[in-house]
Amino acid sequence: MTPRWTPGIGDPGVTGWVTVAAYMAAAVACAIAAGRESHRGGGTGARFWAMVAATMLALGINKQLDVQSLFTQVARDAVTGWGWYEQRRALQVAFIFGVAAIGVISIVLALRRLSLLRRTMRVAIVGIVFIFTYVFLRASSFHHVDLFINRSVAGVKWNAIFELTGIMIVLGAAIVDVRRARFLDF
Repeated sequence: MTPRWTPGIGDPGVTGWVTVAAYMAAAVACAIAAGRESHRGGGTGARFWAMVAATMLALGINKQLDVQSLFTQVARDAVTGWGWYEQRRALQVAFIFGVAAIGVISIVLALRRLSLLRRTMRVAIVGIVFIFTYVFLRASSFHHVDLFINRSVAGVKWNAIFELTGIMIVLGAAIVDVRRARFLDF
């Protein structure tokens, strides 16, 4: 670990805690969906929702431990150590476009390869890819990206809007899946 980073509360404001609560709500909803699937004998569905629940839990914990700041600091140290600091802008642009491309490609491949999964699961995948794309872009901590995502719309910063949108997609998919399973149990 780098000595310039220590674990702590990364976003102690109201929006930070609302985001953590949303991650935890999504984790619980996904865990309930996994339990319903397991009860009904659905191995693939149970494993899918359990993995998504674990992912949401880990992201909620990460939200407040600010592990992405450690990633950013380690990357800065590496770029400086390799003598690439002067080319950092080009590296930053390449990183941003690379992350965006990986996000889009991941969605397309996941939706094509996972066509056997129910629609709610495919929607959850879109939400997860959305969140991870946001997290990686945020972890890049590039000046131009930071300027944009720290702007506000109706008093809410873009970074909260992006992150909460992905979480709500996953949460909504899990809730719909649980309600569908409840309907099928009757």
